[in-house]
Amino acid sequence: MMAAASEEQPVINKNKRHRKEKHSFQPDDNKGGIFTEESSFATLFPKYREKYLREVWSAVTKILDPHGIACTLDLVHGSMSVRTTRKTFDPYIILKARDLIKLLARGVAITQAQKVLQDDVACDIIKIGNLVRNKDRFVKRRQRIIGPDGSTLKAIELLTQCYILVQGNTVSVMGPYKSLKEVRRIVLDCMKNIHPIYRIKELMIRRELAKDPKLATESWDRFLPKFRKQHLKTSEKTIKKNEKVAAKEEARKAAGLDASTSTKKEKPAKKVYTPFPPPQQPRKVDLQLESGEYFLKPHEREAREVQQRKQKQAEATVQRRAERAEAYVAPKEEAAPTVEEKRKRRHREVDGDDGTARSTKKKKKAEDA
Repeated sequence: MMAAASEEQPVINKNKRHRKEKHSFQPDDNKGGIFTEESSFATLFPKYREKYLREVWSAVTKILDPHGIACTLDLVHGSMSVRTTRKTFDPYIILKARDLIKLLARGVAITQAQKVLQDDVACDIIKIGNLVRNKDRFVKRRQRIIGPDGSTLKAIELLTQCYILVQGNTVSVMGPYKSLKEVRRIVLDCMKNIHPIYRIKELMIRRELAKDPKLATESWDRFLPKFRKQHLKTSEKTIKKNEKVAAKEEARKAAGLDASTSTKKEKPAKKVYTPFPPPQQPRKVDLQLESGEYFLKPHEREAREVQQRKQKQAEATVQRRAERAEAYVAPKEEAAPTVEEKRKRRHREVDGDDGTARSTKKKKKAEDA
């Protein structure tokens, strides 16, 4: 009987023995009563969000009112603000309200943004604007997060159970706390030129490994793929280079081309080694003293520089004109051969200089006879 009773008892995880069941924060849970000080947060929003925020602000007020949070929309300064009131009972709800207005400012719809007020949902706004300097490269890498027809973004959302919105220079993420870290890692790695597909593959493998209870206490490193870049040594690089050169030579030989002429390059002549250092180059002042420019007055020096500049411009102008005139020079035409020259050429072609063509004709006549 004792053995049967022990088999029926469920196994309790020691880490979760003393944990209480989660429940939402109620007014009765606030033992301290009314807050002594008012807390407030404000955030700016772009001009294009003004129309949408005016339309949904009544809904925002209705969502925050049960929690005792007051909100204001300032269209003059382009800002939204939230603050606690005497009816506020949850001390953490003001931070959730701050996240709500941040998400609204970044382009998230009110139906999605209101979920951040739940206890098990958090948000993270990832700034990606300063990670890549080149504008074209930034746009391409940001598009890589979304993928073709949003397929990459959808895959990340399904694997992490998060809502992701790519807008301008930021990526807004909503979801569980652990998943926010994964999404931030994927986004930052993508901006560092590591494709999201590698992280997606890793998440899929982790998801399958989590289903197996035998692997709960084991390390998963042997199952996860390693996509680190391998830095080759100098000797390994040389071997690879020689292999490529050999492959090119074989391809040229197979095509019937001369392999030696294509691969060999003229080596520069070796300089004769001397233990003495090179002679010291003259300074700018020394050169001016040598040419006499050092003793010139400032206005004389300026006049000399202007004269040299004009001389260079005149030389360049002459050279440019010569280049343009080359297009209008008529090509040399060969004179048509005279009748006498044509006759001599014909005789030369038929008889030949050594009389070989005439002898072949005689042979052909003898064979026909």
